[in-house]
Amino acid sequence: MLPERTDVLVVGAGPTGLAVAVTLAGHGMRATVVDRLVEPPITSRAAVVHAGTLEVLDRIGVADPLAARGLHSARFSIRDRDRLLLTVPFDRLPSRYPYALLISQAETEAVLADRLAALGGRVLRPYELTGLDLDGGGATARFADGGTVRARWVVGADGMHSRVRELAGIGFGGPADPGESFLLADVRVDSVLPRDQVTLFLSRGGPLVWAPLPDGTVRLVATVADAPREPQARHFQALLDERGPARRPARVTGVAWASRFRIHHRIATSYRSGPVLLAGDAAHVHSPAGGQGMNLGLRDAVALGDALAVGGEALDRYPADRRPRAEEVLGFAAGLTRLAAAPPPLRPLRNLLLRTASTLPLARQRLAVRLAGFEPSPAPAPTP
Repeated sequence: MLPERTDVLVVGAGPTGLAVAVTLAGHGMRATVVDRLVEPPITSRAAVVHAGTLEVLDRIGVADPLAARGLHSARFSIRDRDRLLLTVPFDRLPSRYPYALLISQAETEAVLADRLAALGGRVLRPYELTGLDLDGGGATARFADGGTVRARWVVGADGMHSRVRELAGIGFGGPADPGESFLLADVRVDSVLPRDQVTLFLSRGGPLVWAPLPDGTVRLVATVADAPREPQARHFQALLDERGPARRPARVTGVAWASRFRIHHRIATSYRSGPVLLAGDAAHVHSPAGGQGMNLGLRDAVALGDALAVGGEALDRYPADRRPRAEEVLGFAAGLTRLAAAPPPLRPLRNLLLRTASTLPLARQRLAVRLAGFEPSPAPAPTP
């Protein structure tokens, strides 16, 4: 049952919303977390947690349980069909977690939910937000069942179609086109490709991401011109045939689940409107190239939880601190997408540049650090 009042109302119980609540609980603050779904989803887009994000999650007691559930990938590779263009090593990262952690978003959410429960919190379901009245003292949230909650702060962690963002009147800048079309699936596949690393295939048709998961399936994500409404195994086989290895082709033997989605490159015009604050996909969306989306959202979440616990200037700084990080990640993801879909006349030059970078240890290390998502450590916050 919804409480009448709460200090912090978190709308959305995905990774970002859960991480905000766990961070607040660690500061001794109880948040009310609501989600419109009856049950947490068992499917998801994100499949990697990077070292920089694990360093942040370690502060809220989540990194080690996550690391115990996932595959530890020591490298990331970029290929053009059978040609290995660049290998990026993670085993020399300046971190307790010198790897990329391959784990489904559903598992990440489960670990965060377990941590929240251990700290005395829980998610209230299903509650769909329908109204939000803002004033100088906070906000009154209205829900589809007629219930209301009075909150000092409202966190919009409800994804790229954020109702919180819409009701708060915050714009979501970006082009008016339909956005990039993607197919994704967890497939069972016979292949000689490594099962301990993410591979990005570059293709004229767009990028194809190969990301093994702990259960033996492989997450495939690819841009397509127009994704079918109900993706089948044949669609993913065609993508592997077109963009994957040619000499020893991979063969899809089954599909655990499949979906499609569209993505714009967008950033909210503001991360805050009075008592409303945004984090994760509610604040920024972009191509999944590089596996940066959920990671950025998780780092947003811990930063926002810390700021809410301290209040004052820390909350004022949150939008100014986080928006430039989103702009940087959007630029990086867009660059990877453009690199993948380089036109035929430019592909030889692109491949030569990548192969040259692969021979330069400093270049490979810089790319590893960039993918890992390290951020400057925040200054110690005063006790609230």
